[in-house]
Amino acid sequence: MSTGPFAVLATTREVLELPGLGPHLLAPWELRRLDAIRVPARRDDVLAARLLLRLCAARLTGLPPDATGLAQRCPECGRDGHGRPYLTGHPGLGVSVSHADGLVAAAAGPGGIGVDVEPAGRRPGPLPVLRRLLPEAELREAAEHRDPGPALLRAWVRAEARFKAGPPEPEAVHHLTEWTDHRRAAVAAMVATATPTGTAEPDDKPPTGTAEPAGTPAGSAMTTGTPADAAVPAGTPVLLLPPSALLGGPPPGRG
Repeated sequence: MSTGPFAVLATTREVLELPGLGPHLLAPWELRRLDAIRVPARRDDVLAARLLLRLCAARLTGLPPDATGLAQRCPECGRDGHGRPYLTGHPGLGVSVSHADGLVAAAAGPGGIGVDVEPAGRRPGPLPVLRRLLPEAELREAAEHRDPGPALLRAWVRAEARFKAGPPEPEAVHHLTEWTDHRRAAVAAMVATATPTGTAEPDDKPPTGTAEPAGTPAGSAMTTGTPADAAVPAGTPVLLLPPSALLGGPPPGRG
């Protein structure tokens, strides 16, 4: 069982090749969603993402992957089966998932959690759309680069992770961790909402939260404070785990 926030990034193939995993771990509503996907590669991405999310929920709660109470509800329409994932019976815990073209990421921890992953070669756009969705300061920073594409992609991933985490509650702050996984050619970000025991530092001071690469995210991790994310006091590390690390928890459920 984990008590702090953590994230896992993997390729779809890596997850589907993990022993003991398969559609038998999914709930009926998840299987119905899978059956409705006609593109095999996208179906594999969704399956791998759902399985990775269940492994993260199992590590967080100490329960088997098929008994974590994983569910989804859309805040817009109020219907179940889509929208932000959550754990029934664990209101203080958060989970999040993302998938894109053969890549999957999942995250879990106390409070609101958001994660996003994109292929490193992808370029978001067009600019008129980005201006409506991304902070102006980040757009200006990206424009200073000869090739603004990579900076715009990182800004997009950060924005997606913040959106998935949801607005922080009063007295809480967003703790942003972003990293590039060179081996998997991926860019990712995770936002964890934490309620600090002391006063958060101003954004212009170096953040004291840490990101600890564990095992094999083959890339670099950085925890930052940005105009939209305050720094969290030390003692709230974000672990970046390889997918194989999740197999040390409860065994997969019965088929």
